[in-house]
Amino acid sequence: MKARLSARLVAGALASTLALSLGGCFLLPTATEVPSESYGGDFAQYFDQSLSWQPCGGVDCADMTVPIDWSDPDSDSVTIALARQNASGASQGTIFANPGGPGGSGVDFVQYAVSEQLASSFDVVAWDPRGVGASTQVTCFDGAAKDESLYGTFNSDYLTDGWIDELESDSADFAAACEKNTGAVLGKVDTVSTANDLELMRYLVTGDAPLDYIGYSYGTFIGAVYADIFPEHVGKFVLDGAVDPTLDAFDTLLVQMTGFESGFRAYMADCLANADCPFTGTLEQALAQAHALIETVDDLALEGDDGRVLDSATVGTATAMALYSESSWPYLTDVFVGIAGSNPEPSFFLADYYNDRDGDGSYASNSVEVYQATTCLDNDFAADEKTTIERVNEIAAAAPTIGQFLAYDDFAVLDVMCSNWPYPPAELPDSYDAPGAAPILVVGTSNDPATPYSWAVSLAEQLSSGILVSVEGEGHTAYNGDNVCVNSVVDNYFLEGAVPQTDPRC
Repeated sequence: MKARLSARLVAGALASTLALSLGGCFLLPTATEVPSESYGGDFAQYFDQSLSWQPCGGVDCADMTVPIDWSDPDSDSVTIALARQNASGASQGTIFANPGGPGGSGVDFVQYAVSEQLASSFDVVAWDPRGVGASTQVTCFDGAAKDESLYGTFNSDYLTDGWIDELESDSADFAAACEKNTGAVLGKVDTVSTANDLELMRYLVTGDAPLDYIGYSYGTFIGAVYADIFPEHVGKFVLDGAVDPTLDAFDTLLVQMTGFESGFRAYMADCLANADCPFTGTLEQALAQAHALIETVDDLALEGDDGRVLDSATVGTATAMALYSESSWPYLTDVFVGIAGSNPEPSFFLADYYNDRDGDGSYASNSVEVYQATTCLDNDFAADEKTTIERVNEIAAAAPTIGQFLAYDDFAVLDVMCSNWPYPPAELPDSYDAPGAAPILVVGTSNDPATPYSWAVSLAEQLSSGILVSVEGEGHTAYNGDNVCVNSVVDNYFLEGAVPQTDPRC
């Protein structure tokens, strides 16, 4: 079986840090001034705990205990790992941050979450959500089996019934391994539960202070869920690379694939302006050449240095990775030059980076597993009456150059796996208006491939206090990058409470 992230945290020298999600959520109790009371007295043990911060790798770390099931005080508990970067100057308070995913590690991200200006004036707290990283983990396959899951090829051709049969068998094996190796928390790594964990975190870290928060990509969904559940506790909120929480699973992925298609068109236009571009002719001619080249990959059966065989789905993963940041476009050119020259290594390099696979074949995180588990719980794939093949063909029609190749290892895997997931989806909210919440800035980039700009527009309209901040440009998310305008808007909002009266259109 194969699977990949459609938009999660990708950080490091290759591209700027970022991520996506799908989503659904609903909450349990409504918070009051004493949060433990709204959950019932049996949950008091969690709100009475004290965090013990200890130095770890240049920041402070602590563990927080949460119930697996926020509706059942008798459920077992799990551990959430927190990291805090103390303000370099006089602290004005705490900003909580999430990098995205599902599956992104906040512990790894905390030092990069905000600008130097904000880091000098605020403590920053980020966390590994339940199931992720240093928290109680979702565990499925080991390295060798995970390699087969992500990079193994199929006996049947894509878009055939035989392919679906193989997907169903492999998905069942994956789900069984996750259930066996993870335990009960596998059914509670949904966004609803994470929002409750964030409320507990707010209370333990800041007491009765409002929650100041910045969320990127899937982190915007966490923020929107929290705001709708606890609007009275919303402080200064920034949601960058926004997800539209009202879309169903297929429509979310359909719009996202068209976003990657738009990003690929921008890449190709840039490529054609360079002498080393492997494509020629008009933009449309070059896009057709790229599609045709990727189509040849399954027949070429190019073997990498470690024995893995490249297929078109892995090229789709590599392509998505490069489109997260304009600075990564040269790596995408390397992919196509490599395929034309029978060299699969550039494709494996990008796909490995996307999947957190190290050069020795080990995996640096469990982000893939969390992405799949959380996506299954936050969406009802089984409710879709159309077949997986019909839906992939719809994606291919909407994103004709690269859509089907991205869908093979993303939508198709999720559609089959989540339709038979061993745990039911979490209940969804009726709306995301967060009545009475303080102003919430929703940042959208005009050609963001992973979280299209239309999602930011939609979320800003849904939130009763949503304020759209539009950014002209390429790549996934905008704040704390090269755009001085959006950096100033966000920094001034946190530092001075300055709320844009109109969209600044950065």
